[in-house]
Amino acid sequence: MIHSEPFRSYLRSGAFLRPLGLPEGTELSFSLLGQGEYNLNYLFSHPVTGRKLVLRINTGSQMHLERQIAYEFAALRDLESTGRTPRPLFYDDARREIPCGVLVMEWLPGRPLRYESDLDEAAAILADIHAAPVPPESALLRPEHPAQAIYAECLEMAAHYFTWDGADPAVCRLLETLAEEVGRLPLDAPSGAPRCMVNTELNSNNFLINPGARSYLVDWEKPLLSEPAQDLGHFLAPTTTFWKTDVILTPGDIRAFLARYAAHCAGRLDLTDLAQRLPLFFTVTCLRGVTWCAMALREYTQPGRPLTNAGTLAKLRAYLDPDFLTLLLERYVRRDFLAEGGR
Repeated sequence: MIHSEPFRSYLRSGAFLRPLGLPEGTELSFSLLGQGEYNLNYLFSHPVTGRKLVLRINTGSQMHLERQIAYEFAALRDLESTGRTPRPLFYDDARREIPCGVLVMEWLPGRPLRYESDLDEAAAILADIHAAPVPPESALLRPEHPAQAIYAECLEMAAHYFTWDGADPAVCRLLETLAEEVGRLPLDAPSGAPRCMVNTELNSNNFLINPGARSYLVDWEKPLLSEPAQDLGHFLAPTTTFWKTDVILTPGDIRAFLARYAAHCAGRLDLTDLAQRLPLFFTVTCLRGVTWCAMALREYTQPGRPLTNAGTLAKLRAYLDPDFLTLLLERYVRRDFLAEGGR
């Protein structure tokens, strides 16, 4: 994408180069850093300062936002005080020369999180982010009932799959059953938990771990003002841990992580409601994981889709395997996995 017109022209234009302090026509060299379902990330170096930067090209919005890249930029500005996220330089959402929004931010070092060794570091990162003061002028969306909002999103995504002529009837039946079971939970129950900035998409590749040094959390595509349990439920759920790895956390792993998180939050964040709220978000996240996969599988079959990823496609099929869906239903939805210890 980036090496074709009109992108080549745009990346030599003043609209892109002036915010970098560079003259129009400057040639920059880009290399692909990573690709998601709705974004492409490229690495480049500033020719004067030598500083490594990231160009993020947005092709769509999971949140159905008209100005997705502006929303991400605002979130990163809100998060700067944490020292755990990339500092944004500028964004361009005018779309005069190219059909996509773009964001330039600093590049940060690090490797993906390893669940076997990095849970304490992940707990420290999330504690720093959740305990950070929310700027009064923050533009982040604030759902009144976050768990109910996730569930409503699940139903929309599932419906997208159900109306597809390529849908597997067995998968449809299991998704319907999962949705019915989760729908019986107290999704709109009031919560006294403090609102904080949450990432909502905490797969292992979004962490940049630097053992012995500062580590980070990147990819702020869907941040919200919500409660800590939303992020923690997502981070710990099997539909998250299994996404980029083959790991499913044990009850012991989860207990150890929560103890570390609480220790890092001590004196900074009220976690009184966490034990009550976490099982709710843990369970609804399991449903969200598979309904998102159902929707995404249909989208992956559409002709002309701008971004595809072979690894993602393989995981989509694995998550929609009837055996995996049955495992979620019996072990994580029909039982309180966290309370029972997973026995």
